[in-house]
Amino acid sequence: MISIDLTGYTALVCGASRGIGRASATVLARAGASVVALARDGAELERLIGHLSGTHGQKHQYLVADMGNPLDLEKKLTPLVLEHAIHILVNNTGGPAGGAILQARGDAFESAFRQHLVSGQVLVQQCVPTMVAANYGRIINILSTSVKQPLENLGVSNAIRAAVANWAKTLAGELAGQGITVNNVLPGATLTDRLANLTAAESKKRGVPVEVIRDEMLNVIPARRFATPDEIANAVVFLASPMAAYITGINLPVDGGRTRCL
Repeated sequence: MISIDLTGYTALVCGASRGIGRASATVLARAGASVVALARDGAELERLIGHLSGTHGQKHQYLVADMGNPLDLEKKLTPLVLEHAIHILVNNTGGPAGGAILQARGDAFESAFRQHLVSGQVLVQQCVPTMVAANYGRIINILSTSVKQPLENLGVSNAIRAAVANWAKTLAGELAGQGITVNNVLPGATLTDRLANLTAAESKKRGVPVEVIRDEMLNVIPARRFATPDEIANAVVFLASPMAAYITGINLPVDGGRTRCL
């Protein structure tokens, strides 16, 4: 069995208070990385830091910041990156609300654009200089399989995720010669609060039990089950490792085979 060793590296993990972000922070710490956990919920971040592995001499910490406010995010990141070299960036934040694209208001697109793309730009501009200095950088964006195949009733998300995917592909080409990779992990249906919220909203809209909605979702997943957050995090930790040094600019679905295109 090949083990991944990230001892000596520092990872900034966004959206780390719950779900895929929390799982990614946990798995990266288990692999030996020092973790800076970022989210809005300071109490949850404090609990997370208390549970992270520390057997490799790591020093974990957290930063309370809102990805929906890029100016505030930049202000809070500046002193952090002056103090700590960031080698791994997990760019992750909560997805836009569901709904048909025709009914979406313009400000919903603007808000999602700020939260997902503008804040992503702030993050890379803050972190890339230390990656260049170390000749080692891993930027991993948690997106959605919708960048390959748009998902029904997720109009704003489909549009914004595609924009972020193309931003990341462009960035990958610019940074590849400096020891920095940029990749997108595309989770399928995963057992998180977001899945629970989306199924509950669809259940209410259609007037059918949540179990019916979940069964319909499972029927289009060849693996016939939902992912766990840890399964998404395992893809993150591989892409964060030296073993993935020649992989950049890709979209990696982790979806149990749901996406019907290559």
